[in-house]
Amino acid sequence: MSHLTLPNSLITPQFLFKNLSAENLIIFDASMKPVGNIAAPQTNAYIPGSLRFDFDEHIRDHKTILPHMMPAPEFFTEEMQKMGVNQDSAIVVYDNVGVYASPRAWWTFRAMGHDNAAVLDGGLPAWMDAGYEVSSTLTVSSLRGDFASHPRPGSFVDSQTVTHALSDSAYSVLDARSAGRFTGQEKEPRAGLRGGHMPGAESMPFGETQVDGVMKSPALLREMFSQYQNKKLIFSCGSGVTACILALAAEQAGLKNLAVYDGSWAEWGAESSGLPVVKN
Repeated sequence: MSHLTLPNSLITPQFLFKNLSAENLIIFDASMKPVGNIAAPQTNAYIPGSLRFDFDEHIRDHKTILPHMMPAPEFFTEEMQKMGVNQDSAIVVYDNVGVYASPRAWWTFRAMGHDNAAVLDGGLPAWMDAGYEVSSTLTVSSLRGDFASHPRPGSFVDSQTVTHALSDSAYSVLDARSAGRFTGQEKEPRAGLRGGHMPGAESMPFGETQVDGVMKSPALLREMFSQYQNKKLIFSCGSGVTACILALAAEQAGLKNLAVYDGSWAEWGAESSGLPVVKN
């Protein structure tokens, strides 16, 4: 059996299929229920051997009411060890929409210092379209791994950092929500949130990074991010999930100074937050 080092943060179904027998491969289904008007995905099919990466209910900070916030490194280490993840594991994450929730799991591993991790481009739909086998059940690991978290400061940032960045020309804050939610014309899908955006933030809906659930080519993504080549970028969205799609897109475009605002609009846009919101 071979030992796999992932060549990129984005891999194809064909690459994954060819490497299914790699001894250090771990596949995670990181699907979550879509927010807004995204079509309901296939929910009873999985890539064979998949473990569940549930950052919505389980692998999160349970001490906050904000949705799926980053867990403490000690908690993440313990949960990964229980699922058989090792320090030399090659982690592939996918979801059942395409490229939707899986980048959040990928960015979490990156933030915890594990670089041998990648998103399956096109997710489960692309895997099935390629004609590959699916399973009706998830796998539960019986082995304990030796995974260790080595957190990277700045991978996730808080509202204080974002407030500073909004008035610092070295930064750009990009919002992955739809244009309608950004302007405040569309109602927020979560209760208790104001419509609009942070003063100084820019709109970059995550859907613009993809075509039919597959990420655009690095060349097209470089063009998308061309004006941000010398900027420090902070990505925000509704709750810190689709912001990670922008992080993946920027990484594919070759950008380096990237961060995700963990609380995102669930924190900033809250009626009780006291943080400034503008509509236009």
